[in-house]
Amino acid sequence: MSVSAFVVTCSDSRDAARDESGRVLRDGLEAAGHGIAGTVVVKDEPEAIRQALTQAREAGARAVLFTGGTGVARRDTTVETLRALFEKELPGFGELFRMLSYRQVGSAAWLSRATAGTHQGMIVFALPGSPQAVRLALESLILPELGHVVRELIR
Repeated sequence: MSVSAFVVTCSDSRDAARDESGRVLRDGLEAAGHGIAGTVVVKDEPEAIRQALTQAREAGARAVLFTGGTGVARRDTTVETLRALFEKELPGFGELFRMLSYRQVGSAAWLSRATAGTHQGMIVFALPGSPQAVRLALESLILPELGHVVRELIR
């Protein structure tokens, strides 16, 4: 099943020209046969994050992939903002991501607050800002189940 996806990069330092993680997501999704409904780079601020989610829904996205803002820095607000909007959180995604990440980067994996949940008929992922972490999540967890989870959301 081809899924319409929207990519959001949350960053105070990146712009579209320097958005490697967003590029990894777009390229990986397209290579797997999914469409890109849109992309945006926003500041890691709650209102900008909420507006990006609304923009994704209005663009017809069924999956929204956020990258950035999942760490422990004071400015990392992506997870709190999205969790407040989730209808259902999918904690298994973050748990599995940290397990796989541990195999690659060791104990620093527990610093990630990656998560996923549902919002208004969309699956929403909050991923770290690292291109390596984004690739790991996309290839190991998201792409194998994306069509399945979207089918479940629309039944």
